[in-house]
Amino acid sequence: MTDVLIIEPEVETEAILVTALTNQGYRVATCRHGQEGLAMAETLRPGVIICAWEIGDGMDGLTLGRRIKQHPTLHTVSLLLLTAKYNSVDRVKGLEIGADDLLPKPVNIEELNARVRAGLRLHQLTQDLQQQKQRLEAELAEAEGYVRSLLPPDQTGKIPIQSRFLPSQQLGGDCYDYYWLDPDYLVMYLLDVSGHGLGSALLSTSVLNVLRSQSLPDVSFYRPEKVLAALNETFQMGDQNQKYFTIWYGVLNCANRQLLYASAGHPPAVLVSVGQDQTITTQRLRTSGLPVGMLPDAKYKWQLCQVPPNSNLYLFSDGLYEVLQSNQEYVGLDAFIDLLSLAKREDSIDQILQSVIQRQASETASDDMSLMMVHID
Repeated sequence: MTDVLIIEPEVETEAILVTALTNQGYRVATCRHGQEGLAMAETLRPGVIICAWEIGDGMDGLTLGRRIKQHPTLHTVSLLLLTAKYNSVDRVKGLEIGADDLLPKPVNIEELNARVRAGLRLHQLTQDLQQQKQRLEAELAEAEGYVRSLLPPDQTGKIPIQSRFLPSQQLGGDCYDYYWLDPDYLVMYLLDVSGHGLGSALLSTSVLNVLRSQSLPDVSFYRPEKVLAALNETFQMGDQNQKYFTIWYGVLNCANRQLLYASAGHPPAVLVSVGQDQTITTQRLRTSGLPVGMLPDAKYKWQLCQVPPNSNLYLFSDGLYEVLQSNQEYVGLDAFIDLLSLAKREDSIDQILQSVIQRQASETASDDMSLMMVHID
């Protein structure tokens, strides 16, 4: 491995640099021009590049430095620009293109050695940080895969259900599930833990496991308000690293088409129904109640809804409407519900998600997006 690459067209200056650095035990490579230097840097991957300001062949040190700092594998290299024009204006130019420092001509050997030592330390630290970042990203991707593996697949049969989870740049706390309590009663819920990162994801999966295993003691899972109260007692934020979560929880009686539901600080579920005359009606289903974990004595209420024929029930997280558009305005809940009401019955929820994604200004979402569609004939 090469420690230092010198790109210097002047023979005398090159000889001084090589002698000084090899005397310090560094492995040194040299070249005279920019294009050659860039090619050698890609091959040798040095820790430090010492580059003259003027190097000929149509490329000066500033241009080469800019290309090095924008290079996908060379950007961690410490770049020292060697120049006789050691004034504040040139120094600013060099630092603006990404050079780590400037070395004046004629070269001071002690200063050269000190700058190279510092450059190699900086390069090693940057390499270490990059490796740690890659490991962290790999672990977060693994955690995301674990969360995704816990989510239920689409359901067909008498109550078709589609659901999607689109994570943001950071691992978040969205989670959802649906399962049958008995042949007639279907549970469905969607929750969103505060914040981002591994802590939020761990809490969301913990709640999912508790609800899926029905391990809340002395609780009827047919009663949404009782479930939320028990969750609030179990997952107080003081015991969960100051994290709380919102949730919408519903139980559908398929025999009489009655939906019993309760919510805790969560966006309303939306029931979209199409009448015999093709009139579309929407209902926002939400009850009062603080997010789970905020206060130990929080109270939760239930509501009953008679589901009309030919209806879709949508559960979602706030990441689907807190989307910043190119006009610097957010989509908003009302506009998102309008989007749901206009969705055709035969459309999949992927088309709804795509409509939201097309509106966002950035390529990546700032929050997780979770959406569930329950079709009730």
